Amino acid sequence: MEVAANCSLRVKRPLLDPRFEGYKLSLEPLPCYQLELDAAVAEVKLRDDQYTLEHMHAFGMYNYLHCDSWYQDSVYYVDNLGRIMNLTVMLDTALGKPREVFRLPTDLIAYDNRLCASMHFTSSTWVTLSDGTGRLYLIGTGERGNSASEKWEIMFNEELGNPFIIIHSISLLKAEEHSIATLLLRIEKEELDMKGSGFYVSLEWVTINKKSKDKKKYEITKRNILRGKSVPHYAAIEPNGNGLMIVSYKSFTFVQVGQNLEESKDEDMSEKIKEPLYYWQQTEDDLTVTISLPEDCTKEDIQIQFLPDHVNVVLKGHRFLEGNLYSSIDHESSTWIIKENNSLEISLIKKNEGLIWPELVVGDKQGEFIRDSAQCAAIAERLMHLTSDELNPNPDKGKPPCNAQELEECDIFFEESSSLCRFDGSTLKTTHVVNLGSNQYLFSVIVDPKEMPCFCLRHDVDALLWQPHSGNQDDMWEHIATFNALGYVQASKRDKKFFACAPNYSYAALCECLRRVFIYRQPTPMSTVLYNRKEGRQVGQVAKQQVASLETSDPILGFQATNERLFVLTTKNLFLIKVNTEN
Repeated sequence: MEVAANCSLRVKRPLLDPRFEGYKLSLEPLPCYQLELDAAVAEVKLRDDQYTLEHMHAFGMYNYLHCDSWYQDSVYYVDNLGRIMNLTVMLDTALGKPREVFRLPTDLIAYDNRLCASMHFTSSTWVTLSDGTGRLYLIGTGERGNSASEKWEIMFNEELGNPFIIIHSISLLKAEEHSIATLLLRIEKEELDMKGSGFYVSLEWVTINKKSKDKKKYEITKRNILRGKSVPHYAAIEPNGNGLMIVSYKSFTFVQVGQNLEESKDEDMSEKIKEPLYYWQQTEDDLTVTISLPEDCTKEDIQIQFLPDHVNVVLKGHRFLEGNLYSSIDHESSTWIIKENNSLEISLIKKNEGLIWPELVVGDKQGEFIRDSAQCAAIAERLMHLTSDELNPNPDKGKPPCNAQELEECDIFFEESSSLCRFDGSTLKTTHVVNLGSNQYLFSVIVDPKEMPCFCLRHDVDALLWQPHSGNQDDMWEHIATFNALGYVQASKRDKKFFACAPNYSYAALCECLRRVFIYRQPTPMSTVLYNRKEGRQVGQVAKQQVASLETSDPILGFQATNERLFVLTTKNLFLIKVNTEN
């Protein structure tokens, strides 16, 4: 059995700034433009039966604004008339109205059980689309940046079961065979889960292809399902389609399509409930092994061989227990007897008195160790000096205990640490695992649409951006940018809803649920001389923080960042904030 490689993320020290002094609030005005929408955004509120934290993460905090990373400054949203609306910005002072590029065939209002419509820009000419009712569409768009060739046409659509949202998709062309792979997320009811939330998260990896140019019809060729207990922060298919990467609190595993989950659960339970083959106890001088004998087993059916470092037990001609012992025994003094309750009791005399054995036979997991109550009491007595009934029995002796109320929010670690896992597409096994520990996930961004999306993690006080490279097995995740102190700063924003950064890393931005947008720029050289009085040195560059307040009382539903602009979507308006001027 292959074991997943335990990896770590390698930080590039030249990208860190240990002398970063913080952000300076800038009062420079930010140009802000407001567009009124013809129809409201198709927001879907959580139902009464969608009450868990996972529902809130996946659907309640959904970003209704979609950025086309293949074309600069082009954003899309779905309105409540079922229209996909696009705004492409060429000039801020000459903004047009959002235009309709496609209309969903289904009447969304007729479905009570639907989720929000979702889309992903698979390539420069393909879009994957979900109407929120459980139907998947593949749309051929033509060159979207060219109004003459752009035309949205349905190339494939099929009902795929319960409603889902699209997480990611890729387009592959191999030997004239075109295929599209997409990741779909569902939160399913789990009737057997009595202790947990009663729900589990399903990630379905669907592959749709067209085998030759002559055959126009696209069809599903592969459906694999991953199952977990938390909504992934990040999930993306590798550009070559050979694997996928997931960042999540709780692990995901592949389950076979069509496999009865109840049966597999029963099998797991039966394995757990299986009785141990033997029980063993120990004192400082000897070990006692107890084996329940089969019916009609006589003394003649039992063969036991004692060696200084080895034991071999044969019952009725079948080898029952054999292997190297953890330590040496006095094989000549070791004995065995048959007890009245039809059990075999083996006494092994330790060669090294006082040595506590952690296991009987090296590598054997078929037995169960029974700890003597007197031993437990003796161990507790030995450890008594390390414990106390009082919080701080002797405050003068050392430092007082840590007061959790004095901790800031950014100092609090999660009870469960996230992990980054890479799954192989053919074996469906985990090949690489990174334990993220306290490196809190912040956001993801597409820097190069031909590569996997980058993800941003908190490292100490900074926020570090990582670019996955699936082809490089030795260094699969590259540290490409740093946002100084942003990990610490964002922790104080208790009402933050969306987090993003420019694809060229020039700034990071976050917005609250209502009105306010915070922008954090990378350090830039100063035009005037500035001195740090404490250290008595000249400051060469300053990182600016800016705050924009939107003129609306509607909640923010979508948020996207490009190199020059921020796009903010509310129920009835689309706002543009000019952050950078064109180079």
